[in-house]
Amino acid sequence: MTLTVGVFGAPPERDAFTKQAAAFQDPDTDVTVETRTYSGRDQAVRAYRTGDLPDVFMLSQRDLAAFTDEKLTHPVDELLDERGVSFGDDYSRDSLAAFSTDNSLACMPYSVSPMVMYINTDLVNFNKMRRQGLDAPEIDEESGRPEQWTFDQFTAAAQFATRPGKHSRGVYIDPSLLGLAPFIYSGGGKVFDDDRSPTSLAFSDGDTQAALETTLTLLRNAQVTPTPDQLNQHTPLKLFEKGRLGMIAGFRGLTPRLRLNNRLNFDVMPMPKIGRSATVGDVTGLCISANTEHLDEAADLMVHLLSDGAMSAVARAGYLVPSKVSVATSDAFLQPGRQPANAAVFNQSVRAIQVPPLLDSWSRLQTAVAPLLQQLVTAPFGDDTLQDLTERIDEASRTVLSPETESDSASPSESPSG
Repeated sequence: MTLTVGVFGAPPERDAFTKQAAAFQDPDTDVTVETRTYSGRDQAVRAYRTGDLPDVFMLSQRDLAAFTDEKLTHPVDELLDERGVSFGDDYSRDSLAAFSTDNSLACMPYSVSPMVMYINTDLVNFNKMRRQGLDAPEIDEESGRPEQWTFDQFTAAAQFATRPGKHSRGVYIDPSLLGLAPFIYSGGGKVFDDDRSPTSLAFSDGDTQAALETTLTLLRNAQVTPTPDQLNQHTPLKLFEKGRLGMIAGFRGLTPRLRLNNRLNFDVMPMPKIGRSATVGDVTGLCISANTEHLDEAADLMVHLLSDGAMSAVARAGYLVPSKVSVATSDAFLQPGRQPANAAVFNQSVRAIQVPPLLDSWSRLQTAVAPLLQQLVTAPFGDDTLQDLTERIDEASRTVLSPETESDSASPSESPSG
């Protein structure tokens, strides 16, 4: 019997996963596991949807809606329960919720990487800030590491890291839905008008506007954000790597790349708080094909891939935050002695993840609002007010989220018969 399994990610991550899949053995059946690897999520989804759907396959939560709507996944909760997998104790509630649909578990969470703030510790030095009387995060007495920080402390850190003489700037946040969402949620706003069946973004909502007003005071500050010339020459990530940017938001997948730069000293912090702790997350799961001819064996393979040993081997590559608590809190993930020293922040931030609605139109939605989000964060408003611009963002989103409604409102009304 041959079982197929699909995986995407960075080459070291794929290699580690492939090795663990090949080690699977079934005591009752002679099983060979064939791993199909993809460079990224988009390539994997294209392959899956054109008929190349493996028996077990990796899937981002952002693509779950399309796969469940097309009935491509087989629920896994009963299969794993029969095999003694403990859901409540071993996995965070948020990661399980991300893959729950119609009172069942469509896929099993495999990795859950929250967005955090990467900081250049040479440019953002909290001890120096405190000595200068600046507002900086407190240090936890037990761990010796900085605690959660406020937006005011985040602003102070961006100003501290900005050093015109060294051509360094304080912070860069991507002007995208994912980039702005943590600040909106933290400030008490909402990104969508409805978390289950959204018909529009909610940027013009009063609470969302209040959160944006606070956020944009920093993100639109040309004194602390990269100049257009800097961004024309280098990507924000490259500026961070060159030691010319104090802070940049990102996921765990950045860590191995940043470690390659021996001159870069970096750590991570949670996303700053405006009101409450909030972030977004890149949640990935393992699913079983609804069309597999080897259901029991596919479930056995999934249990093997979710075991502490197999998941630890993949976590050591440094790219993912394991969804399994026992692995996420182990040295296989925390990797003491390596940057970032504050890696436990990834685990702490999982609890603050806001799970977005299940959409099959993420890419189209981002494309529809991208120019307006760019203007919101970096360009002059012109004659628009914040209210005007956010209303235009919401209107643009409806062309993707509720095109029928937009079409109806755009069509001319019929004149009454005489």
